[in-house]
Amino acid sequence: MKFSTRSSYGLRAVIDLAKNYGQGALSLHEISKKEKISQSYLERLMASLKMAKIIKSTRGVKGGYELTRAPSKVSVAEVVTALEGSLAPFTCVDGDVKLICKDECCKVRKVWIELKRSMEKTLEGMMLSDLL
Repeated sequence: MKFSTRSSYGLRAVIDLAKNYGQGALSLHEISKKEKISQSYLERLMASLKMAKIIKSTRGVKGGYELTRAPSKVSVAEVVTALEGSLAPFTCVDGDVKLICKDECCKVRKVWIELKRSMEKTLEGMMLSDLL
C-alpha cells in the first residue's frame, strides 16, 4: 500500500500544531510557509482533519488552527485515516467479500486482513507526542 502526500503533508502540519500545543493557534500561512505546502492544498487537508475533530479553527487576527486534544491523546492512525480513509489495502478487507471476491473464500484475503491489522496496530500505538 502506498500512502499519498495527503498523509505526509497532513502529518507534518499536525506535528507543527502539536509542537505549538497550548500556545495558541497557528495560521494556515505559517504552516504553509514552514512546511512548503501550498495553502490551497493545506486548506483541503485541514478541512479533513477538522471534520475528524482532530483540529479546530478560530477566525480572526489571532486565529488559525490548533489540536483539539493533547498530542499524547492523538494517534497517527487517526490522522492518517482522516486523510486517506481506510487502511485496508483492498476493498475486500472492509467490504462485502461476496460482492468483491470471485471465490467465496479468497485465499489471499487473510494476508490483506493481517496487513491492515498490523498497520492499524503500529499507527494506533504512535501518538503525535512520539513524533516531537
